Amino acid sequence: MHASFKPANGFTLVELLVVMTIIALLAALLLPVVSVAKKSAQRTTCLNNLRQINMGIRMYADDAHDAVPSPGLATATTDVLTLYSGYKSLMKSYVGVNGVASPQDKLFACPADRFYPNRIFTNNPGYSWQFVPRSLHDEPFLDYSSYAFNGGNNVTKTNKDKTITVPRPGLTGVKLSAVKHPSRTALISDGSAPCPWSWHEPSRRLWFNNAKNMVSFVDGHVSYIKIYWDSSFNGGKSQAFMYDPPAGYDYQWSPN
Repeated sequence: MHASFKPANGFTLVELLVVMTIIALLAALLLPVVSVAKKSAQRTTCLNNLRQINMGIRMYADDAHDAVPSPGLATATTDVLTLYSGYKSLMKSYVGVNGVASPQDKLFACPADRFYPNRIFTNNPGYSWQFVPRSLHDEPFLDYSSYAFNGGNNVTKTNKDKTITVPRPGLTGVKLSAVKHPSRTALISDGSAPCPWSWHEPSRRLWFNNAKNMVSFVDGHVSYIKIYWDSSFNGGKSQAFMYDPPAGYDYQWSPN
């Protein structure tokens, strides 16, 4: 008797390698597309957040004789950050956010907000320049918000050793109806814009010229725009909110 053997059906090693190579190539082609789609979705969410917050600020102003939601000059003498973060506690009820501020306030969370430069929010010269792998929305010093109000008080200050002059153009103390260029004047923006850095198109540099940010304007529209940073101003120690940009940019901080 002769035994007959029937070979089992299956893939050869070469066929498996070919299939794995094709899958790897497809993954390499699809990953950039997925990344672009994810970033686009994050910007869309951010745009919608800023649009709603803008409406809330306008509603607050309507009830406050056209005043903006700023804690004012007195508070800024002890905590300058409140000029840019204090708006939330004043107007959040107009967008349905009530109670104690927390990271659960999702309307104030940009989904791309995942890091920030540590030196921007500390005066300790011993800190090294690096990114903190946390969201601004998780931080109490910005009242758990990814977004900054254009709250400069239009006062110029000099530091204690008189080496840095800090202008602060903005909307604190300004009636919204008095803003001369509402389609150009920022009202609320990504918290990265006043510095600037970018969550949407990040760089290894802590902050840099033409960082792209979402900005909502006094007239209500929202744009994804480049923010100007002058690396020579104050010996490179300036931030973008200290001055209006030159011609060719689509925004300004000052109300004039």
